[in-house]
Amino acid sequence: MMASWIGQLLKRAVCVFMLMAGAAGVSAHEMTMADLSLREVAPKEFVWGWGVPGKNTPISQDLTPVWPEGCVGDAKTLRCGERGLAGTLSVEGIGNKYSAVILRIDWRDAQKSTYTLSKNRPDVRLFGGARDERDFVEVAQTYGLLGLEHILSGIDHLLFVLSLLFLVGFRRRLIGTITSFTVAHSLTLAASALGALTLRPPPVEAAIALSIVLVCAEALNNRDTLTRRWPEIVGFLFGLVHGLGFAGALKEIGLPERHTPVALLTFNLGVEAGQLLVIALAWGVVLATRRLKGTAIVRKTALYAIGSISVFWTFSRLMAIAA
Repeated sequence: MMASWIGQLLKRAVCVFMLMAGAAGVSAHEMTMADLSLREVAPKEFVWGWGVPGKNTPISQDLTPVWPEGCVGDAKTLRCGERGLAGTLSVEGIGNKYSAVILRIDWRDAQKSTYTLSKNRPDVRLFGGARDERDFVEVAQTYGLLGLEHILSGIDHLLFVLSLLFLVGFRRRLIGTITSFTVAHSLTLAASALGALTLRPPPVEAAIALSIVLVCAEALNNRDTLTRRWPEIVGFLFGLVHGLGFAGALKEIGLPERHTPVALLTFNLGVEAGQLLVIALAWGVVLATRRLKGTAIVRKTALYAIGSISVFWTFSRLMAIAA
């Protein structure tokens, strides 16, 4: 009786999670980022403003900049003292509505600077000019955390990983499948982020959603298909597509000129850490419920729910392409 009740509870929990996933929207894998733009109009004087990449959404009281010591700002302008725009600039409110802030500075000599602030690192050191003086460790920490945040907030990527787990199960072949997925998305992430491969985001988003649908369908299929015999190939092919999705987020964030390889590597490592965390949590759930009855029903319910949400995402994103 108790096992049956727990099984029903698990089924309801799965359904609630999938409804929340559907409510997350069509662009489920995107981070919510805001732009803080500064333009130097006179020596040590700037005009500034907020924006959201690709949207005309105004930002009111969600984020508050804290200027470096010696700088005084009002609603539109910022004036700095003798040191110029140098010191620690931070933003309050990151992690509530917006997961990251992209700081973009246009200097009078036509040079540009780009920095990324996140909940775990909401400040950046500025040196009064375009040269990026951040060290190796600071860049590695920033981009590693951004990669981790991106995968953990990307519902569609997480659902794909869960679908692979349902397809392969916790057996030795899972290592090869996850490894091939990792290698593939690392390749396209690097190629796209460095400009060697360029694709429009809408088709990539649609392909990511469709990949989840196909893996769910194969996981529900009891026949000995090619996918079941060689899940590593499936992980690799779909990993190429998901890597383009990761690259889209990284392009919006921007790469530091001095430490591009470090930023690219640590962002990817952050993504991998997030994937391994999800797999470890799933393994914990399996261990905790392996003696319960009805887990097969929960598995089928989860796959149908994930597949249904992904079908909705697929058609929504295809409609966005047509529009």
